[in-house]
Amino acid sequence: MDNSIFFLPKLLLSDRAKRLILALISLLTLILSACYREKGEIKVEIDEPAPVVDFNRLRAMEIASSLDDRCLVSQLFISGIEGNGSLSEKMNDLLKNIPAGGIMLFGYNLKSDSETVRSYMTDIITLIVDESGIPPFISTDHEGGRVNRFINGIGEMPWASSYIETALKEGSKPVLQKIQEDSKKAGMEIYSLGINMNLAPIAEYLIPENIDFLRRRSYGSDPVFTAQASVAFIKGMKEAGIICVVKHFPGTAGNDPHYSASVLNMDKNHLNLLIAPFVAAINNGARAIMASHTVVPAIDSKVASLSSVVMRDWLRKEIGFEGLIISDDFTMAAAGDLKPEESSVLSIAAGSDMVLVWPMYLKKTYDAFIAALEDGTLTRERLIDSVQRVIYEKLLLGLPMNWDTETAD
Repeated sequence: MDNSIFFLPKLLLSDRAKRLILALISLLTLILSACYREKGEIKVEIDEPAPVVDFNRLRAMEIASSLDDRCLVSQLFISGIEGNGSLSEKMNDLLKNIPAGGIMLFGYNLKSDSETVRSYMTDIITLIVDESGIPPFISTDHEGGRVNRFINGIGEMPWASSYIETALKEGSKPVLQKIQEDSKKAGMEIYSLGINMNLAPIAEYLIPENIDFLRRRSYGSDPVFTAQASVAFIKGMKEAGIICVVKHFPGTAGNDPHYSASVLNMDKNHLNLLIAPFVAAINNGARAIMASHTVVPAIDSKVASLSSVVMRDWLRKEIGFEGLIISDDFTMAAAGDLKPEESSVLSIAAGSDMVLVWPMYLKKTYDAFIAALEDGTLTRERLIDSVQRVIYEKLLLGLPMNWDTETAD
């Protein structure tokens, strides 16, 4: 026992007295500690458990950081393709030079039987992996109703609006279960053909500003049901192995934005109500959001897809979204007067992670990104930040990476 605290008096005290004094000091310390704790004036440091290491995130960053500029830029594009059943020689060469991070499919690409489509997707994936080592997202719009790019009823689902009609009669619980089941069944069918990304669901509930554009594509005018239905749809697709891109954040307005401007003139409080289904989807596992070409003057004067205030400040910081932000097609009239390749660069600079590109603009867009890297409009660090998100989501989907640190540039 160390009794040095007693100095000189230790010569005059017996061992028994010393032990008694130490016991009294210990008791006094306990009493004082209890008093301080009641006042909230004492802080006890407790060892926190070690954080769980997200190895997919580390691997995604490692891969993204190692890519040369060609492959790094290419990962930002979800490109349309020409051809049905096979790639044209021109499209083949284009993807060989620019191995896009994603492919988007339309009806004219899919007018074939299932086996032909499956073989077609395999050829595209092989081509891109041979060039970059990173498999692409294979995406399509598969919402239900007439928004189905496949023939012969593949992955058929009813219009989104039909579910709320049934819910009003039978209650929402069995209907939400049916949405998840329908989504999973449809997802499994299209997944078997090589699809791993669905540009759906629409998480916008009907309001006077968007009803002319959305109509039956929306789950209706009830924000709660729209949120629940969107979550059920996403869960079903996830069970089938497909990542959903929830659209169109923060909303749309007016007529079809493919042909006219989209402006939401409402204050921030109303906007927060409008995006409630998106927030619910994010809080329940949504991994990708599509940014619309809508102007929300209460937030920013720029369209959402070009606004750092919308994408970085609102969607990322305020709402807390960490997944992919994908911009809508920049050939739409609502996107503004800039060339699609110019808008694509500005969108990534503002905070989006991927842009939709038509085949005829793919080379121009690629060249614009390379030029932006050279003149400092974009930095490699900015691109790596987005590309690591892209690769991370691919790893979560289980897409096999044909990538090696020893051979990577």
